[in-house]
Amino acid sequence: MNIRVLGLPLAVAALLALGGCSSPTVVTLQNGTQYLTKDTPKTKNGDGFYEFVDISGKHVKVKADDVATVRKEK
Repeated sequence: MNIRVLGLPLAVAALLALGGCSSPTVVTLQNGTQYLTKDTPKTKNGDGFYEFVDISGKHVKVKADDVATVRKEK
C-alpha cells in the first residue's frame, strides 16, 4: 500500500524535473535559416561542427563557421 501511495507522486515529480531540463534554442545560420531545437546544440571536439536535433526530429550537422547565433528561446 505504501509503495503505491508514494510511487505515483515520486513518478510525477521525476517527470516534471526531467521536463525542466530542456532548454529550447534557436540556431540561426549566416544565410538566415533558423532551426528550433529542444536542447542547446553540442559542438564536437576538433571537427568544428554543431550537431543537434530540431523539433521535427531531424538530425542536423552544420559547420560552426556557418552559425550566426545560438540563443535560448524565451
